[in-house]
Amino acid sequence: MTAAAPASAAPGGRIWLLYALTTVVLWGVWGAFSGLSPENGFPETLVYCVWSLTMIPPALVVLRQAGWKLDTDPRAIAYGMAIGLLGAGGQMLLFYAITRGPAYLIFPIISLSPLVTIALSFVLLGERTGKLGALGIVLALMALPMFDFAPQGGESAHGSEWFLLALGIMVCWGLQAFFMKSANAVMRGESIFFYMMLTGLMLAPLALWMTDLSAPINWGLSGPALAAGIQVLNAIGALTLVFAFRYGKAIIVAPLSNAGAPLMTAIIALAVAGVIPGTLKIVGIVLALIASMLLAIEPDSADEDMPDPESDPEAAASAVAD
Repeated sequence: MTAAAPASAAPGGRIWLLYALTTVVLWGVWGAFSGLSPENGFPETLVYCVWSLTMIPPALVVLRQAGWKLDTDPRAIAYGMAIGLLGAGGQMLLFYAITRGPAYLIFPIISLSPLVTIALSFVLLGERTGKLGALGIVLALMALPMFDFAPQGGESAHGSEWFLLALGIMVCWGLQAFFMKSANAVMRGESIFFYMMLTGLMLAPLALWMTDLSAPINWGLSGPALAAGIQVLNAIGALTLVFAFRYGKAIIVAPLSNAGAPLMTAIIALAVAGVIPGTLKIVGIVLALIASMLLAIEPDSADEDMPDPESDPEAAASAVAD
């Protein structure tokens, strides 16, 4: 077994912000174009399978840079599998939820997952932020539902099952972000992402089983090839998010990434697709922009509360255990 003791020194300064903003940009572009493959006749369940494959190259690249050192002690495996299963499992629930209820109500609920991360990080990790950061968090949480809110009729026919599923996804992704932060204290970020890739692949057969293979499927370049080009942005964004949580506070990184990515998607929609957003989306864009700026300039954003796993792995492991 390998010990969870990264060899290199942790980068100082605000490197977490660079990683977080990279995630925002990549996920923003991904969000703007992720609907193209299903629109071209390539089912979302197969898009998931393609996404799981796009996780492999970045996982191998960063693992190679770490000298092929994979953390395999029981705690590392438990953390890695939990993070991966919560993320991929939430995605599986989402596929089912959108067949049972209105997406315009499901996604605003899911977008509040940072509430779970912030609450757990505040109570269990003792993370705190200054006034600017606190205001940024509040504005980000206010902005999140506005990006996906699009009132339509007919919701009374959907029942309540979709609501419980949406809550489940919100909890899964909120817990995933919290565990991602906690795991970074006792294992390498490269190992975390490897286990995320592994669990994503493990659930791919389930996504394939959920696919109606009897229906027409676009197997051309505008199907799986286009999906791969788009989903690799998601995969790399997930990788940079791991390192954003490694060097930054979860209480800051979670709302920044969850508000910033929809903001980037909205900007792209305006600039490229010529889409004119509704009033609520415009308000959401403004709130998210202000929130992102406040979170980025908050001077107390660097993660100083948790011991550095790279310089003192024993102290970091002890802190998480406590």
